[in-house]
Amino acid sequence: MTDDLPRVEMWTDGACKGNPGVGGWGAWMRFGERERELFGGALLTTNNQMELTAVIEGLRALNRPCEVTLHVDSQYVMNGVTKWVHGWKRNGWRTADKKPVKNQELWMALDAEVARHTVHWVWVKGHAGDPGNERADALANKGVDAVRAGAL
Repeated sequence: MTDDLPRVEMWTDGACKGNPGVGGWGAWMRFGERERELFGGALLTTNNQMELTAVIEGLRALNRPCEVTLHVDSQYVMNGVTKWVHGWKRNGWRTADKKPVKNQELWMALDAEVARHTVHWVWVKGHAGDPGNERADALANKGVDAVRAGAL
């Protein structure tokens, strides 16, 4: 842990009704005693896109560099950011078999946001009782509902 950066704990989640289909994302964060909830969504998207968007928007909402403990339930996001992205960047955003990286724009945006902060990645099992994950999931579903209602 770094003493000079504000510490934030964040949980993110994505949801999709149909894949592709109507999707939502949610982020819940704590900074000391303060909390913040974010959510949004898209009419035609995928679960992976919403998982990525949740992390991007959560990190983007931080107005200065922070030390972030980021809880995700997506192996796709976790592996992508901790294992795969370095090779993709080295290969010009192509996979090992020379194909374009799926969701490249989102991965590039996530890479830029991660570079602003010190991020500690924590994988949590989804829908398994982790209170932060359950709250992020509820926010993601709120995003789906808002898209369906035409509010987003």
